[in-house]
Amino acid sequence: MTVRMTRAVIGSVLGCWLLTPAKAGLQDGDCLECHSDKSLTKTDAAGKEISLFVETSRLAASAHKTNSCISCHSDLTDRHPDDNVPARPVNCRQCHERQSESYGASVHGLALKAGRADSAICQDCHDSHDVVPPSSSASPLHFSRQAATCGTCHEPEARDLAMSVHGKAAAAGARDAPTCTDCHAEHKIEALTEGASRKISGDVCSRCHASERLNTRYNLPADRVKTFFDSYHGLAAQYGSTVAANCGSCHGYHKVLPSSDTNSTVHKSHLVETCGKCHPGANEKFALSKVHVDIAAAHSAPDLGSQINWWVRRIYLVLIFGVVGAMVLHNALLFCKKVAAHLRSSGRPVLRMNLTQRWQHAVLALSFIVLAVTGFALKFPDSWVAMLLGSSEPVRRWLHRGAGVVLLLVGVYHIVYLMAFKDGRRLVKDLFPVKKDLRDVWLSARYLTGVRSEKPRAGRFGYAEKMEYWAVVWGTVIMGVTGLAIWFKMDVTHWLPRWAVDVALTIHYYEAVLACLAILVWHFYHVIFDPDVYPLNMACWDGRVSEQWQAEEHPLEGRGPVATAPVAPAMRQPAVGETASIGSGGLAGRTNGNGHDSVTPPRKEIV
Repeated sequence: MTVRMTRAVIGSVLGCWLLTPAKAGLQDGDCLECHSDKSLTKTDAAGKEISLFVETSRLAASAHKTNSCISCHSDLTDRHPDDNVPARPVNCRQCHERQSESYGASVHGLALKAGRADSAICQDCHDSHDVVPPSSSASPLHFSRQAATCGTCHEPEARDLAMSVHGKAAAAGARDAPTCTDCHAEHKIEALTEGASRKISGDVCSRCHASERLNTRYNLPADRVKTFFDSYHGLAAQYGSTVAANCGSCHGYHKVLPSSDTNSTVHKSHLVETCGKCHPGANEKFALSKVHVDIAAAHSAPDLGSQINWWVRRIYLVLIFGVVGAMVLHNALLFCKKVAAHLRSSGRPVLRMNLTQRWQHAVLALSFIVLAVTGFALKFPDSWVAMLLGSSEPVRRWLHRGAGVVLLLVGVYHIVYLMAFKDGRRLVKDLFPVKKDLRDVWLSARYLTGVRSEKPRAGRFGYAEKMEYWAVVWGTVIMGVTGLAIWFKMDVTHWLPRWAVDVALTIHYYEAVLACLAILVWHFYHVIFDPDVYPLNMACWDGRVSEQWQAEEHPLEGRGPVATAPVAPAMRQPAVGETASIGSGGLAGRTNGNGHDSVTPPRKEIV
């Protein structure tokens, strides 16, 4: 067969197929031939007779008015009903996927998966053909009709709700009154069994009873949620107890009535019975105890017990602050005396930081602390750090900016100091990394892990001090540049895109976290928690250290170029007949057996 003949055959077949009239599927009119009959019914799997009548006027007014019958009943063919194949339940998921996912995780959906044929499905709540939004008064889920809809399956609960303050308010038209879905959720309906103690009080009841708007509108007590969670029951629920009493344990779950109602479970005539459910043997005196107690305002309470409780609290607060405050003051003064005596006895003749360096360090430290506190207060406005600075965001913001300016100014001065002053030029020279520092890192690692018995010997500054110094330089530049970009973001965006400011903000935050943790973990150890300097290396105050510390930490200082200095042997031990004496001057000298000095190091000043 030639190519031309093959094409002709294929064209003829396709032409015949295209010209064949399409078979019409089920039309709405076909369905209504039967479903317009009001007497058409069937019995469902639960044995309940349900109507199959479809009222076209209500369908035309529903949310699905543009849908055809087979849009939902897509399983039916044009042979229905003669093929005796019943229509399967409508799959709402094809249009309402999110809602179907939630329903599948609800008590109804889980029960249906477990094989309970009487479980509620979409049509039981939303109706079948006249589906309208819940905001419509014709909807079965309208707040005024919702209890009746749920009551077709949950009759006792619906009856109790109708008698409750919530049900009566809803019947009176108060939309703020909670309905079934307000407490149990909409599609992912929860059972809220007794094991959900914290959820009932914290997530369900508190949505209304912790609302300032609702409490004000309906003249409800504003402290009910707070005082519950301050009580024993609330604390136990917060820490995971599944048997602790929740709101419903005392007030009821559906039949919630005011305490003045004689039918209420919290009416004084029923308190013994209500408390006795959890506390067997409870009597009238036991039931006099209150759950919702605001102890700070109890002095104005009408009952004697609350007033006594208030006075006891006041007395103990005075006692605690007075006694513990006196203890803190006493021990603080004693601590200062002992530290001063220790410093005097140890002697610190070696000058390690001159006055200019000390005030630079002090300004740097103060500005850093202010920046850290105000910065985290701005980042976390609900934290205790922010509370320390008050409620004014502008105050926190301008304190932060002011401290940032001080930090940058002291940084600029430090650059001038390094360039213009002899001490500064020597400082930057001694802090500049050299080849020996890399070797010291390796030797220190071996020493700290026990491989080596002697630690590396350093000159004026060891590798740890050099690392920290250059980290401060790096951090100051990074924080300064990003901080200014955030502060002057309108000017920055004249040259850079807006996301550049967002990136600067991210860098600023995480660099701050890195800097604060480095100070706490690294710097504070070396100047506070190191046993050789505890409780504080006082060089930051008067610039001086002891000769013993100087000889231990910086033995190569003043002995020529650090880079070529050999690793010295361990300190010589006293010979027979000698005793090592560390007096008020640190390593004051050695005495021979006659008590005369054999070696007395001179006092040093190292700038």
